[in-house]
Amino acid sequence: MAIVQGIKEKLQWPLYDSLLIDKEAQLRDAESSGTLKFFVNVQGKTKLETNLQSASLLPHYNTFEARAMRVVISDLPPIFPTDVTQEETDLDVLNGDGQHVDATGAVVTVPTTWLVADIDIPLDRVVELLKEAQDSNDSTASVDLDDDIVTGVHITGGADLPAATISTLVDLGITIELTDADLQGFIGDFDEKDQPLDEQLSPGNGSGSLIGKIVYNTVATLYVGEKIMIQMPTWFFPSGAGPFSETASITTHGTPSPQDTFRFAEPIFIDKQQNFRVEIEVPDSDVLQELQRIYGPMYMWVVLDGYMTRDVQ
Repeated sequence: MAIVQGIKEKLQWPLYDSLLIDKEAQLRDAESSGTLKFFVNVQGKTKLETNLQSASLLPHYNTFEARAMRVVISDLPPIFPTDVTQEETDLDVLNGDGQHVDATGAVVTVPTTWLVADIDIPLDRVVELLKEAQDSNDSTASVDLDDDIVTGVHITGGADLPAATISTLVDLGITIELTDADLQGFIGDFDEKDQPLDEQLSPGNGSGSLIGKIVYNTVATLYVGEKIMIQMPTWFFPSGAGPFSETASITTHGTPSPQDTFRFAEPIFIDKQQNFRVEIEVPDSDVLQELQRIYGPMYMWVVLDGYMTRDVQ
């Protein structure tokens, strides 16, 4: 549509950009530095991720009055990777009564005669079994002897049993039994950079909120033309958006009302073709190492709400 020369229109037009952590990926994969940058890398993003067309610039010769700024963090359940694995050996193989057995399924009490198993378990399966154990009455989870993660079943110190013998034991209801403590130990055996945060393993269970960990440990800065317009801890910019519940199991960064966010005392003016960006920095190196272990899917949006002035089309 043709532009009408000399006539401008002014409309409310929030500008937003986001950082996305893909499922099975970590924050370190999306941003390796200690500074998260918004309105800078906009190419290849969907409309859900940004409505900016050019990096750090307004479209065409538009101008913008920023009246409010908010930070919105999604609360999606994490999806852990299947290709990050850990070997665990000599795990208890038990019958339905919790007793050790030999290769025939008979109950034995001498450690050198009972069955043990080895597994190669991916991180996502560890977390799945951990939740199963925590939800069970006896704090245990079971793994079938013919499960894909089982690499061997054998008498302590002996050779692996053949497939036919294992199939017979499966029919007898004999399984690998893993306790809550066992699975917590498995997670601790992974490389430290691959270990999920407690906030993602047990949200709402005394370990705190992932959203809280982010907003209370970071500093947000708005730059316009390389000049700092405002710089405050991220908790200063409530989201005023997203799901909300009065129960303890859901956490949000501000109640979901557009009024419940930070508004500038005076509008911040962004002129045509003037660079702008928002940076969220993690000042503490130890906290940064923790936050880089966050698993996706997770979105973090920064929204500049205000008025766009543009040519009438």
